[in-house]
Amino acid sequence: MIPQDISWVVGSTEPPLRAVTITDELKQAVMQHGEKEALLFCKQNVRLTYRKFDEQVDLLAKGFAELGLVKGDRVGIWSQNRLEWVLTQFATARLGLIMVNINPACRHNELDYILTKVDCAALVISDRSQFTDYLEMITGLLPELLLESSEGIQIEKYPSLRFVIRMGKHKTGQMLNFGDLLQDGQVSQIDLDSISDQLDKDDPINIQFTSGTTGHAKGAVLTHSNILNNADNVTRRMNFTEKDRLCIPVPLYHCFGMVMGVLGCLTKGAMMVFPAESFSPRSTLQAIEDEKCTAVYGVPAMFISMLDVPQFLEYDLTSLRTGIMAGSPCPIEVMRRVVDKMYLSEITIAYGMTETSPVSFQSEVSDLLEKRVTTVGRIHPHLEIKLVDKQGDPVAIGDVGELWTKGYSVMSGYWNDAERTAEAIVDGWMRTGDLAILDEEGYCAIVGRLSDMILRGGENIYPREIENYLHTHPDIQDVQVFGVPDGRLGEEVCCWVIVREESNLTEDKLRDYCRGKIAPYKIPQYIQFVEAMPMSVTGKPQKYKMRDTMCEKLDLAG
Repeated sequence: MIPQDISWVVGSTEPPLRAVTITDELKQAVMQHGEKEALLFCKQNVRLTYRKFDEQVDLLAKGFAELGLVKGDRVGIWSQNRLEWVLTQFATARLGLIMVNINPACRHNELDYILTKVDCAALVISDRSQFTDYLEMITGLLPELLLESSEGIQIEKYPSLRFVIRMGKHKTGQMLNFGDLLQDGQVSQIDLDSISDQLDKDDPINIQFTSGTTGHAKGAVLTHSNILNNADNVTRRMNFTEKDRLCIPVPLYHCFGMVMGVLGCLTKGAMMVFPAESFSPRSTLQAIEDEKCTAVYGVPAMFISMLDVPQFLEYDLTSLRTGIMAGSPCPIEVMRRVVDKMYLSEITIAYGMTETSPVSFQSEVSDLLEKRVTTVGRIHPHLEIKLVDKQGDPVAIGDVGELWTKGYSVMSGYWNDAERTAEAIVDGWMRTGDLAILDEEGYCAIVGRLSDMILRGGENIYPREIENYLHTHPDIQDVQVFGVPDGRLGEEVCCWVIVREESNLTEDKLRDYCRGKIAPYKIPQYIQFVEAMPMSVTGKPQKYKMRDTMCEKLDLAG
């Protein structure tokens, strides 16, 4: 029995977990919703029903199988949001291949690290995006791909890499063509069902690299059961049904897109709408209007960008009902504007991490707005959460502790990295590195990262508390707070601020706004007005880059 006065909660055991593979789930969706629209890629102008999508998945799976790819082989995908991405996601699952998500923003060194780390047997790439020429980068890294050869691909640097598959209709050197794989699948005699029948729900199916701030990223290994059940629980909490139409502007390479988005819709027979290949506020608003979307996903920065589109009021968003704001702390004022201006009365807040498939906490659509703007909701089913001190002992209700997660969603481990796996998972508990507070009703508030916490003169300062207050200033569009070194106090508070147009906000005015409202030691010592924040592809602010920039500017020892 867990004492009621400590920060330790256990989720419901209902409904039961899905004991199936992703392929099983897709076949069930076809049986129930075969003629219903499954997905739309606006940029590619492709619209497929569940039945047509399933047929395309099987053709691609046969194409992969004809290449000799077998269960356990790693298949990397390096692309923005395209139909080929989702087809690859399901075709690899059909065969028991392990899909490796590669950040669309990664460059030569990062790609080299991933290909070497996981020994990819195949790599699926896009031609180019708005900011990246993938074809130029891959041939720059591997010039032998441009050579014509009847013997097939031979790359000394990556002996496991046998196939590079290019999206589109063109052929280049030794690279295969994605469309040709689909055509090969049409004439293939391979029995896919006999392959899929040998797969298990606990087989590894996906490797996602976490965005580490130092050193190389780690490849979190996720199973069918991990991500399919998490997707089910995420959309269940939003009361999703087959009538819902979800706008997905978040990247597919991340759990937000491929798990909470794609697999979440699959478990309910809902429709997926991809407004663009990468986030565009106008394209997202237009897709919501045109397709009468009932839900939308995004990180706070995405919602801020949509709200600040000059023609925002001209878009008809009245079809919206729910969605998720996640990925980074959700400022209170932004949440209130989203509920009021975007008709998202049932929007939810979700919290998690790649290593937990990803969501552990999520608000209910019926939660009071106060709970949805100050917490990340309550625990998901079939999970167990505790907040612990530095010794690993549970803290009291209302006290700050590091959040640890246990249950079906915890990853198998980091690929080929037993040491860092052992550091992250202790007796089945995933150490998140996030600092949180639980209240008596089980609502969780994330107050920061262990790595972000500012230690100033013996005081623990949580940046999110300051950010939430500064977001109430009418001239502030976005703000990030972090610590910089100080020889006397250890650290000082610094903030970067993006102001709205025609603002006359100054450093002194901003400090005056803080005086008497937050503790003096929390008022930023250093204030920098900027036009943009360094962000990851998923919209997470990269505070370590801000810190490095300020240390250099202020000539501080980092």
